[in-house]
Parts: sequence; structure tokens; C-alpha cells
Amino acid sequence: MEWFSDPGSWLGRLVFQRLLAVLYLVAFVSAARQFRALLGSRGMLPIPDFTARVPFRLSPSVFQLCYSDRFFAGWAWSGAALAAAVAAGAADAVPLWAAMSIWAVLWAMYVSIVNVGQTWYGFGWETLLLEAGVLAVFLGNADTAPPVLIMWLLRWLLFRVEFGAGLIKMRGDRCWRDLTCLYYHHETQPMPGPLSWFFHHLPKPLHRVETAANHVAQLLLPILLFTPQPVAGWAALGMVATQLWLVLSGNFAWLNWITIALALSAAAPLWAGPPAAPGAPPVWFEAVVGAAAVGVLALSYRPARNLVSRGQLMNTSYEPLHLVNSYGAFGSITRVRREIVVEGTEDEVSGPGTTWHAYEFHGKPGELRRLPRQFAPFHLRLDWLMWFAALSPAYARAWFLPFVARLLENDRDTLRLLRRNPFPDLPPARVRARVFRYRFTTWRELRESGEWWHRTAEREFLPPVSRSALYGRR
Repeated sequence: MEWFSDPGSWLGRLVFQRLLAVLYLVAFVSAARQFRALLGSRGMLPIPDFTARVPFRLSPSVFQLCYSDRFFAGWAWSGAALAAAVAAGAADAVPLWAAMSIWAVLWAMYVSIVNVGQTWYGFGWETLLLEAGVLAVFLGNADTAPPVLIMWLLRWLLFRVEFGAGLIKMRGDRCWRDLTCLYYHHETQPMPGPLSWFFHHLPKPLHRVETAANHVAQLLLPILLFTPQPVAGWAALGMVATQLWLVLSGNFAWLNWITIALALSAAAPLWAGPPAAPGAPPVWFEAVVGAAAVGVLALSYRPARNLVSRGQLMNTSYEPLHLVNSYGAFGSITRVRREIVVEGTEDEVSGPGTTWHAYEFHGKPGELRRLPRQFAPFHLRLDWLMWFAALSPAYARAWFLPFVARLLENDRDTLRLLRRNPFPDLPPARVRARVFRYRFTTWRELRESGEWWHRTAEREFLPPVSRSALYGRR
């Protein structure tokens, strides 16, 4: 039916689904490579302990029914293989019902991981990946033209992502309103990238332009998504441009890339050629799509109410399947960067003459001469949580002591999350953690010292602790 299908959106659907499949691939690989230390049977927050206290109805997951490290690994790598097949075009090479089933399986496999992921999976891009995956189920494949209802629901999701982020900023930190937040943000963001030092040293007037452009992208352009083409398409391209700016300036896992995929679904009609004539959609497909659209709109009530609420919440799910969620980012900006430096020593008794050796992380700043690396869209979960722990010990209460305990054992899986283990042969006798204030060096300091960071010690985060003492405290 003409009212049901939108043949002109064929390219938008194609780009969205293929890019989304790539992001599912990254997410499953990220889970497979990191879960043993974080969530495994001997991990910092073991899944079996979680499922023993949280019922299935509150956190539905296949791992509520059965868990072993080998099963989780097989599950995650199978999800990665399926996502890779979809990214290569598998869903367009099978019948419509099979394509929908493939997308549904991808979503179900990942929601099983998120729902037992605890604090390691408490990020907005996890629920965003799931919500986008649900919509992908009902987009169909090359056998049918894209359903109009679902293409508009993609815009509704993009609107909530961007407009929610814009509102939380205007309601939150004053520096967003006076256009000064980016005086600090490039330096204090959770995980800087290789260009963040250079972005930080842009002239302050340009930082103000950056902030103003962010407000335009998040508060004005989302409204234009609901206008006719080509206005909606150009508004979406404006969002793509701002998201690419964020990709260049930092590491935010796959948040920016999902937003880009959503925006391209609205922008693609600007340059899409005539599509191949698809067949008429089956009646059952129309019925399923209509029911799904009604369901999404019904579940949108609370996220929509949250947008207009003075007590707006960021990155919130309202039901355990994460079907329709609220989003937002950086409602407040930290002015000072603090980092936890974890160190070990071979000395059984520590004192003023003790030699301490630092553990180095892949993404988290540590070594002063090391330029930050680009890891996004891959998500380094421990590195991100270390940034939150430096803001407040409350963020680390559940997992930091288990992390230290595994360092004291030279636990192989935990050490794989780190870039450098200073004790390759025998585990340290004692481990401590200190908080340092970090800042980017100036141009002059960089030339003279070769250091990208300057740091000063502030306080103790964890006093020196041995394995026996730590297990006694636990």
C-alpha cells in the first residue's frame, strides 16, 4: 500500500541496518573479550551472584536460566558472527520473515547480556543499541519498501536522543548556558582521544562557537526532523556533522555512531536514486508493523513526559526489555580531571623507601608521555568506570576491592584488561591507589618535556593492602 511503504527511504534503511549491524558486532566482541574479568564466575561482579538475588521478571536473560563462562563466551561470539553476517547483507538475502527473525535474535541475544551486565553495562548507548535493534526488526529487507511508520519512529528515537541531551544540558550546568563548558570538557571527559589535547587548546572564542553549535544541533535540528524533505534531510546531516566532531574529539563507545546511523536514515533520501520496484508488503507484515508502531508510541509516554519534566532523568529504562528509553549526556561538566593511579610493590612492608610501580590502562590516562588513543566504538568498560570512581568512591564500591584482589593474584583475565602489568612474573605483595589531578600540558610544556599530561598528587584512594588483609576486610 502507498500509505504503508516509503520506497524513497530504501537507501536510508540500507545504511541504517548495515551500520547498526556493525555496531552490534562491536558490542558482542567487546562483551566476549572483557566479560571473564568483569562478570565471569571469578569476575569482579559475577553473573551467578547477580542472578541469585535478582529474579528473571526484573532482569530477563538467558543467563538467568543457565550460566557458565564457556556458555557466555559462546553466546557472545555467536552474536558477533550473526552481526557480521547481517553487516555483510545476510538479512537481505533471505525471506522477509527470516530477516525479521535474524534482527530479533540479535536484539534478544544482546538484551540477555545487558540485563546481567550490572554497572558495567549501565550506559545510555547500551539501551540505545537495543532500542534501535527493536526498530530494525520491523524495517523489513530488500523484498519490501521501508515501512513509513518505522522510518518515522527512527526519527522519533533520534529526536529523543538529541533533544534529551540538549535539554539536560540547558537544565543542568550553568556553563552550557554561558557557552563555557568546552573550556573544560575536552580535558575532563571520561576518555580523551588522540586529538583531545589539540581540541582543548583551541582558542576560547572557538570553544564558545562549539558550544553554541551543539545547542543548535540538539535543540533546533531535532525539531526540523519532522518537517518535509529536503529540510529534514539537511537537519539530519547537520547532526551527522556534529557527531563526527564528537568522534574526532573523544571516545564515547558507539553512542555517536548509532546517532549517525539514525541521522543517515533521515538524510539518505537527499541523494538516493530511484529504488528497484519492491513487491507489495504481505498483509501479515503490515499488521505486525502496525502493532509494533502502536506499542512503541504507547511506551513513549514516559520518555516523552521525562523530556518536559523539570526533574529530567538521563539514560533511563522504564521496563526490563529496554524497548523505549530516555537519553541524555553531560548535564554537568567537571572542571578538574582526577585520575586514580593503581600501583603495586614487591615489598611486604611499605614505607617511605618503598618502590611503587604503576599499572597502565589502555584508554584511561596514566603515563604522562602517552598520547591518548582512539578506541571508540569499542568500549573499554573498566577504563570508563575508573573515571567515575575518581569522581566519587561510591561508583566503585561494588567492584574496586575485587579488582585489587585480582591484581594481588596476577589474575590473567583481569590483567588482559590492562595495557601494562609491572609484575609479569610474581604478583605484587601490596597494592595501593592514589588520586592525582591531571591536566593537559601547554604547548611550551609539551615541547620541553614531551609530556601530554601534567599531574599532582591529591589524596589516597586505597591505602596499601596485601592479599591477606584484603580478604580479611572482605
